[in-house]
Amino acid sequence: QVQLVESGGGLVQAGGSLRLSCAVSGGTLANYAVAWFRETPLKEREFVAAVAWSATSTPNDGSVRGRFTVSRDNGKNTAYLQMNSLKPEDTALYYCAAEWLGAAATQAYKYDYWGQGTQVTVVS
Repeated sequence: QVQLVESGGGLVQAGGSLRLSCAVSGGTLANYAVAWFRETPLKEREFVAAVAWSATSTPNDGSVRGRFTVSRDNGKNTAYLQMNSLKPEDTALYYCAAEWLGAAATQAYKYDYWGQGTQVTVVS
């Protein structure tokens, strides 16, 4: 059973940075696409960024382009979301998700495994 555990969330001032981690167990990260999604009480879950299992594709949402970077370390079975120049509107619960041999889809329904989420709060 593949399990994902996010960490690295917290409270940060606008303009600051955070790095979220997604640790994978019960499977080999190298065989999975990993995506990051976020949601708030007022907005349904939305795609943030993803990396394909082959790492040849790393799409991201326009709202985070140039600020957020997704990466993976297959040796550590961990994926990351580096978030720079954070804005208050980035405040959300962030989830990582995995799809077997995925191509970094932006649709949540394509992902089979999900973490429990980590809260990111950006204050001005």
